[in-house]
Amino acid sequence: MSSPLSPLYVLPFVDHTKWTRWRSLISLQAYSNLFGRTSAMQPDVAAGDEAWGDVLTLSPDADTADMHAQFICHGQFAEFVQPSNTSSNLEPWRPVVDDSEIFAAGCHPGISEGIQQADEGPR
Repeated sequence: MSSPLSPLYVLPFVDHTKWTRWRSLISLQAYSNLFGRTSAMQPDVAAGDEAWGDVLTLSPDADTADMHAQFICHGQFAEFVQPSNTSSNLEPWRPVVDDSEIFAAGCHPGISEGIQQADEGPR
């Protein structure tokens, strides 16, 4: 973590997580609480790291580079676009891309490839 958390934060930031399926593809829904959503709007790397730690505590299998990038994107970008959204959908099947690509894709890179794969059925 890059800096200590502000004493204004109340932990944890993530209330719960739930593995689900969408068109036969696996997805982790991470439900941030009010403090998590509020902290996402602050330029605080420590809060993002702490929130990701909450996700990993609840769902250790989420510890992949692509899911981490999606989670950070949701915190930095999607919270401004869809502030009432209660969960972030993180998918391990999405490609690892650079920051500009993940933001351009609305935090969901490779969506068309994933849908095509799901529509073709299990492999």
